[in-house]
Amino acid sequence: MPVNLANNIAGLNLKNPILGASGTFGYGTLYERFYDISVIGGFVTKALSLKPRAGNPAPRICEAPGGMLNAIGLQNIGIDRFVNQKLPKIKDKDLVIIANFFGETVDEYVEVASRLNEVDGVHGLEMNISCPNRNNEGLVFGASCQITEDVVKACRKVTNKPLFVKLSPNVADIAKFAKVCEDSGADGLSVINTLSGMAIDIRSRKPILANVMGGLSGPAIKPVAVRMVWQCYRAVKIPIFGIGGISCVEDVVEFILAGASAVQIGSMNFVEPEICKTLAEELPDLLESLGVSDYRELIGALDV
Repeated sequence: MPVNLANNIAGLNLKNPILGASGTFGYGTLYERFYDISVIGGFVTKALSLKPRAGNPAPRICEAPGGMLNAIGLQNIGIDRFVNQKLPKIKDKDLVIIANFFGETVDEYVEVASRLNEVDGVHGLEMNISCPNRNNEGLVFGASCQITEDVVKACRKVTNKPLFVKLSPNVADIAKFAKVCEDSGADGLSVINTLSGMAIDIRSRKPILANVMGGLSGPAIKPVAVRMVWQCYRAVKIPIFGIGGISCVEDVVEFILAGASAVQIGSMNFVEPEICKTLAEELPDLLESLGVSDYRELIGALDV
């Protein structure tokens, strides 16, 4: 009997729990040259804003031990170009499409969420709250429980699509933020975004990234991400997408045991473009070897 990989997560019907993560999977067409992306459960778009955004000056990517630092600055083509130029090429594929979005004010978040709510072919929304808030003197939305509550509640009012919130790990207690999101109407969480970091060129004595600081991703952050998924799983009842340093099928199962209902693959897409396809193909054999006939049996099954 085949191993079941399918699951309904907050109203999203996934054929398997492998998704491409925002920022690394482009707008869906990027990896079509390598494989048919309909073999995976779904993907999350590059973060979308009301207007096109140029992002930060270069250099904005550098290698780090066990990963990479990036300070892209949320460069994107804007919601209109995504809907008119990118989405038509992928909307008929058999996979879940989740639109990641952001704004610099609560009103901007609401406007983007409202417009995406009307777009056929976008099945769910993922809020990126790791963005500076113009109305609060640059304070990041995801660094304040009150601002997080305000923006999630406001977006919840304008969309009936599954609404996930991508949490920042750069906080003292991520479980508190998870609970705030649940209480404010979020359907699920994406845990985690990148860790804040920086790198220095010792010869020039200058930061390697033009933005000075950037987000650390890759295998180096996996233990932190697994820990935070587990903390959030114990704090809330809504489903969680686990993200952070996944590079092999064993990592996928580790996140699921910690409480993730599905996982998103980020930086490894750059290293191994077919990684999502590979993980979706390898997962059934690993589960069978573990005596598991339905991957849902393992969600949160960590024995502590």
